[in-house]
Amino acid sequence: MGAVVKGLVGASAVGAAGLAYAITEAHRYILRRVDVPLGRAHGAPIKVLHLSDLHLTPRHKGRVAWVQSLAALEPDLVVVTGDFLAHQRAVPVVMDALDPLLGIAGLFVLGSNDYYAPTPVQPWKYLRGPSEMDAQRPELPWGELIKGLTAAGWHDLSNARSSIDVAGRHWDVRGVDDPHIQRDRYDVVAGPFNADADLRLGVAHAPYLRVLDAMTADHADLILAGHTHGGQLCVPGVGALVTNCDLDTKRAKGLSRHPADDESGAYLHVSAGLGTSPYAPVRFACPPEATLLTLTGSLD
Repeated sequence: MGAVVKGLVGASAVGAAGLAYAITEAHRYILRRVDVPLGRAHGAPIKVLHLSDLHLTPRHKGRVAWVQSLAALEPDLVVVTGDFLAHQRAVPVVMDALDPLLGIAGLFVLGSNDYYAPTPVQPWKYLRGPSEMDAQRPELPWGELIKGLTAAGWHDLSNARSSIDVAGRHWDVRGVDDPHIQRDRYDVVAGPFNADADLRLGVAHAPYLRVLDAMTADHADLILAGHTHGGQLCVPGVGALVTNCDLDTKRAKGLSRHPADDESGAYLHVSAGLGTSPYAPVRFACPPEATLLTLTGSLD
């Protein structure tokens, strides 16, 4: 019995240490730098700051300060792929965090957690497949968020398309509302991207294959998404166990191609994001991140 007790105590200690580390890691923000070779280079490289899944609440003062500090990178464009909010009173917090960046050209879409307040989660369900929306979740003030961001000049690409000039280059851009809760309406924006644009960009919160396939078929050069949290709880040497959507785990974060391993397909960048649900404030082997993408060329 003594050996059994010692084993249980040891296992408990390891579990407690792992949990403590995971809580700490959730606040260890990192900046990843990624080069995207989009064809024959001409002109200066373009810097795109990709943010996602901030999940902000009034208590996230450290996260707010860290996001504010990213203005020192002097990006040419900021793209936020949804899930700004995690609290009824978070809109002013988001606007404060983004304030130093709002003078820069910006694009955004919303995620499910911008529409609905977080609720307690059962972690084991997350491992079984994509999470389901609880119809009883209270609504968040997403209209105020859109109003604040668009008043600053940022483009809302939720089921919308637009054009924007970035560092002297003309971009054709489009996005969808969150596919995770079936708010995407790609038919509203469908059709070939402008062949004369210097870059053709697609944006979504959750990287569901139906959206990635459609954007790639319309000849997107680059697609940006978030939602996956990079797996959130990863196994060192293995990586993500889940993506919370139908994207494969090998592409849970970072730069890849779509379709996978097709060198002629669009580039896909999935951000592991900066936050978590307030009810699951942990990360393991997957620190919170923002990404500075440097586009080293424009397509002919």
